[in-house]
Amino acid sequence: MSDFQAAKAHVLAFYDALDAAGPDQCAQVLETFCAPGYLWRGMHPFNELRGANSVAEHFWAPLKTALTPLQRRPDMFLAGENYIDDGASVWVVQMGHLLGNLDADWLSIPASRKMTFLRYAEFHRIENGLIAETASYCDILGVIQQAGLRPLPTATGAEILTPAPRTQDGNLLERQPDEEGRKTLQLINDMVADLVGGGVESPADHLSRFWHEDMCWFGPAGIGASAWHHGYRRGHTKPFEDGLEFIRHNGHQCRIGEGAFGGFFGYPSLTMRSTGGFLGLTASSQEADMRIVDLYRREGDKLAENWIFIDILHFLNMQGVDVLARLKHP
Repeated sequence: MSDFQAAKAHVLAFYDALDAAGPDQCAQVLETFCAPGYLWRGMHPFNELRGANSVAEHFWAPLKTALTPLQRRPDMFLAGENYIDDGASVWVVQMGHLLGNLDADWLSIPASRKMTFLRYAEFHRIENGLIAETASYCDILGVIQQAGLRPLPTATGAEILTPAPRTQDGNLLERQPDEEGRKTLQLINDMVADLVGGGVESPADHLSRFWHEDMCWFGPAGIGASAWHHGYRRGHTKPFEDGLEFIRHNGHQCRIGEGAFGGFFGYPSLTMRSTGGFLGLTASSQEADMRIVDLYRREGDKLAENWIFIDILHFLNMQGVDVLARLKHP
């Protein structure tokens, strides 16, 4: 059996220390648990940062100042060898929500002084017992909406608090059978190959081969969540396919599977062009990138649940729509 327990333990200890730290202590925690030259890939407007001090200064300290007291509520935790580099690297993934009261402005989002959930998924590459690289995806648009602001049209899916896996077993704290992880990873690989081969369209035969009929798809704020094949086509794939032109798939930086769970991130995954309608955009010749996370739960030989993060603010910004700047102007 593959043993990722030491890598998992390091990430859990990192989170314990980070969650307990005040805004001015974040850099010290990052320096302790992360390697020199630490690479952090985040969402717009943070983008790529290098080094513990930079990540603490630009992301963690402002977030901890605004969203207080910060409480971590993980729904998924897994690790695995990276399929993309033939198993040369080990990654640890956690997904869930950070909860606090938005008692101060964050970015240009005004303080609501109410309970606020920041949905997140983080991929950590472990090297020589330290975190060498992190891909940190968080749903900033969801925080904007919880603050009572509506910068985008009504989502085509349901706007909900994203739930944990239906089976309530997504936090894989114990070692998992290798064979189960291989099954999950193979299913994800096959599904992605079929999806990309079709220009990221999801016709009925694709859904029937790879997805349970009662599948649930939990998309980001701005798109929303959908259920069952017909709901998924209505709430996501039809607006996505009708409003965007597929330009290219850029590949993934990490793809893993452990037990019945697995997923990947791409930075970016896709390059698309607006043909009009998606997220309220008009038609444009401008190409724009989508940084994407997909996490999955396998049930038997098909996928049952999917959690998706898309850096929508970055995608819009590349087309001249700066949502955060617009928030500054009432």
